[in-house]
Amino acid sequence: MSTLTAAPLRVGERFTRRVVFDLASIREFATLSGDFNPLHHDAAFAARSRYEAVIVSGPHIVALMMGLDATWLTQRFDAVGLHFDFRFVKAIPAGTALTLEWTVSDCRAKASLAGFVVEVEGRAFDDAGTVFTTGHGANLIRVPVSSMERS
Repeated sequence: MSTLTAAPLRVGERFTRRVVFDLASIREFATLSGDFNPLHHDAAFAARSRYEAVIVSGPHIVALMMGLDATWLTQRFDAVGLHFDFRFVKAIPAGTALTLEWTVSDCRAKASLAGFVVEVEGRAFDDAGTVFTTGHGANLIRVPVSSMERS
């Protein structure tokens, strides 16, 4: 393993992904996750609700945001998540396109874990800048000695 003295990531590094929540994907994710709340399935029911449309389930946006974090980190490091928390600021209606974004807020050596703890701050927002979901996470990363460790 490389030395734990030089942080392998810089505070302020950002990574993003664009997603569109169509009605079919909202229903499919909710079904696969066992969430049968009619707000995620029934357009007529949802139209009569305060949301006025089918909305994305919380686990759906969380899974996509955590997936972005995991994918970006594991393309460069051996990485695992340590903890995440999310806040649902605004319901996400069907048809919404969002940018999912994480920003590195800290990267510090953690000798007891033989790696670095990377803190990230996240948000999901639309083109107008409206924030729908925020998040915070911590990951453990280790820098492989060589690319052969990854095979």
